[in-house]
Amino acid sequence: MSSRPNTVEDWVKHLEGVRLPVATATAERLRRALADGRLALHEIAERLCESPPLALALLREANRGHASLGDPAASLEAVLGRVGLGPAEYLIARQPTLPEERLPRPLRQLCLVSQHAMTLGLGLFGVPLARLWPDIRLAALLFLAPLWPLATRYPELFEEWERRVLGEGEPALKVERELLGVPAIRLCQALARHWQLPEWIVEGYRLLDQDRRQLVRALHIAHGDDPLEQQQRLDDDPNLRRWLTHPGNTILLANGLALASHHAWDGSHTLRWQRFSALYLQLPLARVQSRSHELAVQDAQRHARPGLWHPAEGLVWPPGERRLKPVPRVQVASESQAQRWRGLCEQLLHTPSAFATLPQLFDCARQALVACGLPRLLLLTPDRNGQKGNVQLHHGLDDAPGLQLDIASHPLLAKLFGSPGQLRIDDGNRARFAPHLPADLRRLFSNERLWLRSLGFGERVVLLAILDSELQPADPRRTAALDKTFTCIERAIGTFANRPRARPA
Repeated sequence: MSSRPNTVEDWVKHLEGVRLPVATATAERLRRALADGRLALHEIAERLCESPPLALALLREANRGHASLGDPAASLEAVLGRVGLGPAEYLIARQPTLPEERLPRPLRQLCLVSQHAMTLGLGLFGVPLARLWPDIRLAALLFLAPLWPLATRYPELFEEWERRVLGEGEPALKVERELLGVPAIRLCQALARHWQLPEWIVEGYRLLDQDRRQLVRALHIAHGDDPLEQQQRLDDDPNLRRWLTHPGNTILLANGLALASHHAWDGSHTLRWQRFSALYLQLPLARVQSRSHELAVQDAQRHARPGLWHPAEGLVWPPGERRLKPVPRVQVASESQAQRWRGLCEQLLHTPSAFATLPQLFDCARQALVACGLPRLLLLTPDRNGQKGNVQLHHGLDDAPGLQLDIASHPLLAKLFGSPGQLRIDDGNRARFAPHLPADLRRLFSNERLWLRSLGFGERVVLLAILDSELQPADPRRTAALDKTFTCIERAIGTFANRPRARPA
C-alpha cells in the first residue's frame, strides 16, 4: 500500500523536506552573475527567473532569515537585498544539481508553465501597473511553486492528473482526492502560507478555494460583449468593482491563462480567462487574445526547451486540436483483476523501492502484466556477459523453465538487449521479423501477434518482456493498460537502482 500522506497537514510536513533539483548549467550561470560586481540588482533578478526553483529557494531563505522585517519579500530585488549576494551565491552552491535532461520532466514542465505565466503577467498587466512590475514578476513566477516539490517527489501523480483531467476530462477535484486525498488548491494554499509566499499568491488560492463566488460573478459580467453594459453592471456592484481591480488578481489571471492555454488555445477554460483579463483591463476580447498569443511566442523564444510542451506550438494547429486527446480508459481482464492490477502498479511506483531484491520486483512485474489478461508471457534477463537471455519468470508457457536464448547470434535480440526499446510483430510484418527470432521463441509463441519490450535504467537493459498479446486494433484499452504497466515497471527498476545501499558494519 502507498505511504503517501492524505491530509493537508501531513502533505505540508512531507513536502517541506523536498529539495528541488536545478539544472547544473543554470546554477553555474547564476553563481557567476552573483559574483560579477558589474551587474545591477535588477539585472541579477532578471537572470534569476531562468530558474524558478532557485528563485523559490532564495525567497524562502529571505523570509525565514528576516522574519523580524514583517511582510514577506514581494520582489526578487527585495529577496536579494535581504539575503545578500554572497549568501545567495552560497545557497545556490548548496542546491542539488543535475544535467537539465535528467531533471524530473513534470518539474521542468511546471516551471515552463510558470515562466509563461510570468511573461503573460508582465506583458498584459505590467504597463498599466508599472509601479508593481517587480511584484507581478515574482508572484506570477511562483504561483505554482507549491506544486513543484510534489512533481519532484511524485512525478507519476502529475502525469496521471494530466492524463485524466486534461486528456480524459475527469473532474479535477475527484482525481485529486483519489491521488492526494485532498484538493490540490487547498494543499497549495497551505504550502503558500507555510513558505510565506507573497500575499497575492496566498490570496489567489484562498479565492479559488473559499470565495469562488466573486470569480463567478465577475465571469458572468465578462461573458457579455457590450463594454458599456459591462461597465454599468460593475457600477451597480461597487464591491465587485473594487475587488476586480485589485492588482493581486493579475497573478491569478496570468496563471489561469497559462494553465488553460497549456492544454488548448480554443478551449472553454482559455476563453474564460481571456474574457476575465479583458474585463480587468477594460479592453476588447480580441485585443487580449491577440496580445496573449504574441506573448506566448515571445516566451517560447526565451524559455522553450527540447522535450517540453510550450503553448506557442499550439498556435499553428487547426481549431479543435488538443495536445492531450481523450484516450480509452485503462481496462484489464475483469473488475476483480482491475483492483489487483492497480495495487500491483502502486507497489511498483512506491518510493522508496518496495523491493529488497530484483527477483521480487520481477515477480511483481509478472503479476501486473498477467492482470492485464495476457495468455502467455516470458520475462528474460541478460547474463553477466550479455551473451544469453535467461528466463526469469513466465506465464502460460509450460516449456519455458530453463530456457536460454542466444543473444549474440540474433541481432534483433541484441538490439533489444542493447538499449531499452520495443518491437510489435503482427501479420503485416511477421514475414520480415519472425525469421530473425530464435527457433525456441517461435515455437513457444505461435500466435502472429507478439510484443517484445526491453526495460531498464538509463541505457542499461535489465529485463526483456515477450508477450503473446492477441491485441486487436478495435480494442486499444488493453494496450493502454500494458503501456501503463511497462511504465510502472521501468520506474520501479529506476527506483530500485537508486535505492540507498546499507553501509557495511
